[in-house]
Amino acid sequence: MANATIKATKRDTDKNPRQIRTAGFLPGSVYGKGMDATSIQLNTHEFEMMYKNNKDAVWEVELDNKKMNAKIQELQVNYATNEFLNVEFALC
Repeated sequence: MANATIKATKRDTDKNPRQIRTAGFLPGSVYGKGMDATSIQLNTHEFEMMYKNNKDAVWEVELDNKKMNAKIQELQVNYATNEFLNVEFALC
């Protein structure tokens, strides 16, 4: 069912999003019915390559050895630099 699979880790709450992006990760969140919203971080380069090929994909987000099917609800982009700032996944 999923078109793209990406591995995510829980976001370090001691760092702000700018520090996370500088380290090469993309901050984001996963939420949906029956679960609490979870702050995550993804490898930025890996996400960019997958997103470029299938923008409307159903993503399989792997977090803590759990796989969840989700769609991108919102993707924040700095249009001056084309840098991804934040991504939000909503469970399908």
